[in-house]
Amino acid sequence: MMSHEHNAAGAAHGNVKQYTIGFILSVILTIIPFGMVMAGGFSRGLLVAVIAITAIAQVLIQLVYFLHMNSSSEQRWNVIAFVYTIVCIAVLLIGSVWIMNYLHLNMMI
Repeated sequence: MMSHEHNAAGAAHGNVKQYTIGFILSVILTIIPFGMVMAGGFSRGLLVAVIAITAIAQVLIQLVYFLHMNSSSEQRWNVIAFVYTIVCIAVLLIGSVWIMNYLHLNMMI
């Protein structure tokens, strides 16, 4: 069995082992914060930190195991497009917060 199969467009697809590993890691990264919230007794700061860290890890797992983004030459344009999208969203969000904060400060005068 080949580790990667290609369709007509040249896109690589994973095998059952990769999908299973990705699924198990995703479930674990979902259960950890859920269990902490349901158990209670943790500080709010710790819960927010754990949720944020597991969310970022979850996104990376999804990108690698299900969308097959990696540093191979076949995926280079997909990775570049993804990074460009993240930069655009970050500029939009940070710029919006900055403008709203600036307007709020000017309205208080």
